[in-house]
Amino acid sequence: MLKKLVILQFLFFPQLMAGQGKALELLMADSSMMHSSVSLCILNTGTGETVYEFNAEKSLIPASVLKLVTSAAALELLGPEYCFRTKLGYTGYLNSMAGLLTGDIIIIGGGDPALGSEYYKDHYQNFLKNWITEIRNLGIKKIEGRIITDDSRYDFQPVPAKWLWEDTGNYYGAGAYGLSVFDNTYEIHFRTSDDGSNPIITGIVPDICLYKLSNQLIASGNSDKGYVFAAPYNDYGWLAGFVPVNREDFVLKASVSDPPLLLSEIIDSMLDSAGIVVSGDPSTARLEKNFMENKLKIIDEVVSPPLKDIIEVLNHESVNLFAEHLLKELGKIYNNNGTTAAGIEVLFKFLEDSGINTSGMFIEDGSGMSPMDAVTSGGLADLLLFMRTKGKYFNEFYTSLPDAGKEGTLTNYFKNPVFDSNLKAKSGSMTRVRSYAGYFRTMSGNEMAFSILINNYSGPPQKIITGIEEILKEIILNK
Repeated sequence: MLKKLVILQFLFFPQLMAGQGKALELLMADSSMMHSSVSLCILNTGTGETVYEFNAEKSLIPASVLKLVTSAAALELLGPEYCFRTKLGYTGYLNSMAGLLTGDIIIIGGGDPALGSEYYKDHYQNFLKNWITEIRNLGIKKIEGRIITDDSRYDFQPVPAKWLWEDTGNYYGAGAYGLSVFDNTYEIHFRTSDDGSNPIITGIVPDICLYKLSNQLIASGNSDKGYVFAAPYNDYGWLAGFVPVNREDFVLKASVSDPPLLLSEIIDSMLDSAGIVVSGDPSTARLEKNFMENKLKIIDEVVSPPLKDIIEVLNHESVNLFAEHLLKELGKIYNNNGTTAAGIEVLFKFLEDSGINTSGMFIEDGSGMSPMDAVTSGGLADLLLFMRTKGKYFNEFYTSLPDAGKEGTLTNYFKNPVFDSNLKAKSGSMTRVRSYAGYFRTMSGNEMAFSILINNYSGPPQKIITGIEEILKEIILNK
């Protein structure tokens, strides 16, 4: 049977008969690859020569390797030291003697993707408590007004239109807001029992995220196949799918439906606990008609980590939220329009200005979450070559890629000694999609930029990953 499959591959993929590697032949001959599409390109970064290619111009779904395009553009266009700034201020009249502010406390979102993030606990340590302290230090004891978060830096369509419905309510599908906070994520805690039972919700963290959730989850098996379905700016959603049996505390991480409103509610609650009375209800610029920051007096400013540090986490941990923020920020800075569409225009212009052929590239977001994204391995490899040979900030870009077998999304892959301290790459995965792109060095000392995309395979993904490892190992040992 294997022999017949190999013959079929030769018939349909003549490149394999023209001296291409045995590892690719073996992978293509596997029954799990019968209906698949493959695009592969490897370039010598020293000479620019194409060392190895297969369907390099074929458009395929990239999944998270698309983040390489977003992070490269952000580094080159904004610079590695670029920072986001979130400002705390107030409007109106402050009577310090009476302890009365007749006006509003305003938090101005600066598009910071990492504000309060789990990845940067030390950087943002106690920033909310510091804000409360700053307000108290002004002598304010009562606010005849409201807490308003200004989330207008970006548009009010936080989730890209081409994302799947099953993704948007979950933590990895959190949208990008003009004012995001705490990774736009909250936790739903469950106690599960026997197979077929309905898990019991035991808590919400933070508890202020008390959304109306219809619980249709079923306890079954030992794997997490539970999903949260919810739309932005909505306080209702439902839970569906399967979660592991007999767990005392099982956690689903979900996306916050309105992070700017959540932050204003948190500040309002903290002020109340500090004995500062706020007369009006917390709100956001989106909810307020004709909202303007009239004569805003700044109290404090929180500055993000530099962009290079944000991009390192973005590519190491494949954080979709960070990528979508950077896309909108590019749109805001270069097109004065903080939208996904404006950011995509900037990406294409960056690629074209860099001499990269964008034919066959279809970009719908910044993170690769959309199944309607498509790129070519040749285009991605050309981008990697550009960054290596002409990029102003290649070192920061290179550092952002995980080390094989050691870091981030590559921790459990490329463990063979041939890859040790020798391969850095971004991975991409979704249902029936596996992709990798990055750099490695051959035994003869040649540095290579590579991209490989595989779509619509069947069977376990580990078999596909092993096949990719074998292809790259063959090049390392023989080129």
